[in-house]
Amino acid sequence: MPPKHDYYETLGVSRKAGADEIRKAYRRLARKYHPDLNPGDKAAEERFKRLQEAYDVLSDSKKRQMYDQVGFYSEGGFPGTGAQQGGPGMDFGGFDFSDFFSRASAQGARGTQQSQSSRFSDIFSQFFGGRGGAEEAAEAQQGSDLEYALEIDFWKAIRGTQERLSITRHEVCPACHGSGSSGGASVSCPQCGGSGTVTQMAGAMRFNLTCPRCGGKGRLRNVCPQCHGEGRTATSEPVEVRIPAGVQNGSRLRVPGKGNAGVMGGPPGDLYITTRIRPHPFFRREGDNIEITIPVTMWEAGLGAKIEVPTIDGRAILKIPPGTKDGQQFRMRERGVLNTRKNTRGDQIVEVRLQAPKVRDERTKEILRELARLHPEDPRADLWAKV
Repeated sequence: MPPKHDYYETLGVSRKAGADEIRKAYRRLARKYHPDLNPGDKAAEERFKRLQEAYDVLSDSKKRQMYDQVGFYSEGGFPGTGAQQGGPGMDFGGFDFSDFFSRASAQGARGTQQSQSSRFSDIFSQFFGGRGGAEEAAEAQQGSDLEYALEIDFWKAIRGTQERLSITRHEVCPACHGSGSSGGASVSCPQCGGSGTVTQMAGAMRFNLTCPRCGGKGRLRNVCPQCHGEGRTATSEPVEVRIPAGVQNGSRLRVPGKGNAGVMGGPPGDLYITTRIRPHPFFRREGDNIEITIPVTMWEAGLGAKIEVPTIDGRAILKIPPGTKDGQQFRMRERGVLNTRKNTRGDQIVEVRLQAPKVRDERTKEILRELARLHPEDPRADLWAKV
């Protein structure tokens, strides 16, 4: 069925985008809309599904070529016309495919000497090569990537750690070793559900086509009884993931070869781990910097002082200059998070908050009154000029 959304628009790339640009766009958007990072957000979940669908087609050169020329891609393929294609025959005479032909012409379709019917056949023969869709389905394909979210605490993210998580992935079938066939078992065709036909939409037209996988029989012979002809089985396995020191919230870590197994001997995909960092009750992290808020007394702020402040490495001394104001910030160089890629450390930003004394006796009141007489200036004098 033709997609409801333009795949290029879904990934935010142009139609001339290369494979690297498409992959980077997908990974960036997948991190943003991954369901594990947006719990309960149905819109984000639907957007993530559309991203996966678009990337599945545009990341495969043959699928992308078909999508660019006819505006859709079907796993079951789209057989050519009549007996020329060697697949399940179908007569397209009398149908108006001008919408497809104008699109194909823009992509460099064959010359105008051809009839509409033969041009339609030529478009699809590029994908089926006169052999029918069943043989194309048997080609080796790389396995898909897997995305998992991993929540770790603040200190593990700062210092690095080793985490074990259980993932569910498609592994090569141990019975048939990925071939999908065995002794002589017969099972219902998974593509057509045993009906022997598949439905294909082309614009506003619906076609019932002979299933390219079972040839219209509805059943598959000599298929592996364990994987039912898929060549892969779902399995859960533990994976050790090394979390480097300084990992940030939303960082994406790659574990090569731990995605889904390939089809018909194709290489496996990769596993991508997106980190979620639990917040700390005192330290706040902004990139490689650490931010904290520290209370100071009026006399410390007025006279200046050396105060002890916490850092991620322990205690440290911070010098407060005389006349420090409430909300003033101080930078402690290289007291932040280690960035292993840059081999540099961030800073710690300390914001001070003035704490008024609790007046419990007459002597304290007398001192504060004397202080008020010595400094009669009104701190709100300039306020009225701005109102």
